Amino acid sequence: MQRTRIQRGGVNLDVSSSGKDVWVFRWRVTMPNGRRVMRKRVIGSLETYRTKTAAEKAAGVFRMTLLDKGATALTTITVRDLVAHFREQELVDRGEEGRAYSTRSRCESVLKTWVLPRWEKTPIDQIRTVAVEEWLRSVSRANATKAKIRNTMSLLLNHAIRWDFTRSNPITGPVRGSGVRQSAKRERIPDILEVGEFQALLGHLQLRERVMLWVSMTTGLRRGELAGLRWCDVDFEKLTINVLRSVIDQRVGKVKTEASKKPVPIDPYVAEDLLHWQRASNFVSPEHYVFATDAARAGTMRGMQPLWLAKVMQYHIQPAAQQVGIAKRIAWHTFRHTYTTLLHANGEDVKVVQELLRHGSAKITMDVYAQAVTKAKRTAQNKVVACLRFREADVVENLCPQRVPASKIENGVSY
Repeated sequence: MQRTRIQRGGVNLDVSSSGKDVWVFRWRVTMPNGRRVMRKRVIGSLETYRTKTAAEKAAGVFRMTLLDKGATALTTITVRDLVAHFREQELVDRGEEGRAYSTRSRCESVLKTWVLPRWEKTPIDQIRTVAVEEWLRSVSRANATKAKIRNTMSLLLNHAIRWDFTRSNPITGPVRGSGVRQSAKRERIPDILEVGEFQALLGHLQLRERVMLWVSMTTGLRRGELAGLRWCDVDFEKLTINVLRSVIDQRVGKVKTEASKKPVPIDPYVAEDLLHWQRASNFVSPEHYVFATDAARAGTMRGMQPLWLAKVMQYHIQPAAQQVGIAKRIAWHTFRHTYTTLLHANGEDVKVVQELLRHGSAKITMDVYAQAVTKAKRTAQNKVVACLRFREADVVENLCPQRVPASKIENGVSY
């Protein structure tokens, strides 16, 4: 049976029924009976696309939607066309059903910085495994960065397969081991803090940053999750934190994975510090962020916008680390790495560590056959807090002058 054939078509300037100048995409379709039929679609106004080049670029996305299985009449799709289609279909905010903002932002950054400059004009059916591999070798970046580039290209070509723009993915190859080989192994071991370094750093911070450090170090919350924490998420009675959102670049989005949504236990000692911060904070309503900005430029949004934690790290925590003689590279993820290291050093079960950090998977076997009970997770966390706590004589009294002893907290509420 003869199939309907679609030709490439072209973009021309026309006048709409309302008298406006518009760009129109026209193409011919050869029907199964041999009859050629003209089709058209308005791409946009002259105000939207001021040049024909811009209109052609917009039409490139539409051209690909005309493709049907087996249709070969259209000219070859380039990486630029594919990226445009991928952006339109995948890199848009679809709420809970779509990708998280952090994922979309990272993907867009890789496409713009690496993929398009090198492969923009290359037809997708001319991308070769070895060529991509050799190109990645020439990129002067860390292995982890090059692995992200490879994975993004693979995601892009999987999108092309899904839309029937191509039949194969040269990044992954047809069989295991035949795709682009690029190690993701770290070239340097991430810095972690010793117990003494953490205690010294803690002693040089004010109450707000001190509480941030305690929460980050003893819960393993990611930076975006810490920024997105609201008072309504903290259950002082059950001593848990519900991780419901992540804030990246001041954009509120969903958390990284489904596993990230699991409740996080908090130690009574850490809950006590949170209560002290709540008493000292100007923003204590349930919908206020725990670490909200009080900057005048925030105006009426004060309390409803979180602090820029990158700036807190840059202007408060890192300078304090230098003052106490810590020469390590410290970032928010340093505390998550340190928390993990301390849990392992305490001999905790792998499954307990995985669930405390809310990773999607430790090992398939552990995921399928093991479950950590809440009591085990809380015990493991309490050991880390006990390891990190100051001796009573070393407590910084001026930060929390009215500290209630941890023994005076029952069910997370001081009395």
